Amino acid sequence: MSSRLARELTGVPPEVQSRLERAGLRRTLATRAVLGLFLTRPRSRLTHAQAQAALTARGLDLNRVTLYRLLDRLAVCGVLRREADEQRIWRFSLAPTGDTLAETDGAGPRFECDTCHRRFELSDAGEPTRAVTRDLFEALARLGHQGRRLDVSIHGTCASCVTPNDLAEGIA
Repeated sequence: MSSRLARELTGVPPEVQSRLERAGLRRTLATRAVLGLFLTRPRSRLTHAQAQAALTARGLDLNRVTLYRLLDRLAVCGVLRREADEQRIWRFSLAPTGDTLAETDGAGPRFECDTCHRRFELSDAGEPTRAVTRDLFEALARLGHQGRRLDVSIHGTCASCVTPNDLAEGIA
């Protein structure tokens, strides 16, 4: 393992540690490397192939099947989110923890860039948006269901990906 990768693996948040422990996941080199990848890029939404390429670029040659299984296990235990994009390709991102979870509760609206696939939480959403979220969860509870999260996404192009042509044409 490269020294750069080893430095990036330090500082795993306590909430992530406890989720791993509750799930019984061992802290193998592969687990630590994948965690390091997402902890150093908290807004990234990576496909299996992108995660594999990033790990390879960091000096870790991880078996493709091992990576697929590990990403799925990290999603099941709540460390990562697994969501399909518009092309039905699975993308993984760091799940909210601690203060981030309190801010968004997993239910806040977000903006997703269709170019770079980064996600931006819109933490300053107004009270009407929060009220709709509460109403939906309460309606589910009255029916005996237990809602866990509500996904509200606005898709477009982020400020980093907008080109001058997009601005001139008013597309952005």
